Amino acid sequence: MLTKRNTHFLFLLSLMILGTTSQSFATHISKPILVEPRTEYALGEKIILNGWADYNAQPTADVLLNVTVAQSDGKIWADQSQHTDKQGHFEFEFDTKDLTVGLYQITITSHCQEIHRSICNYNKQTLTINIK
Repeated sequence: MLTKRNTHFLFLLSLMILGTTSQSFATHISKPILVEPRTEYALGEKIILNGWADYNAQPTADVLLNVTVAQSDGKIWADQSQHTDKQGHFEFEFDTKDLTVGLYQITITSHCQEIHRSICNYNKQTLTINIK
């Protein structure tokens, strides 16, 4: 027969187990946010992409971001990775002098903080630019 003390103990134990289990299935969701991105550049002009990694509506430091620049035929022209700075911001820079005129797709993917790698959601932001 369960005593009042045993019932309280089982209740507290159940809360502890449920509390840790719900955390283990959580997903880390960060998303790259571009700040005032341009969509047109002259051939030879430098592309500079600025932004921040959003996590719970806050800029987040040490988030690994990967950016790819692909031509309209799908050929990858650039592939770079870097972490956000201490304030959660990033800057990617590309020189267009060796490109051809046309449309390019830039994709920035959040790989999350290193400690959240196993539960990362890998959110992306995509921007199409025109090189004239």
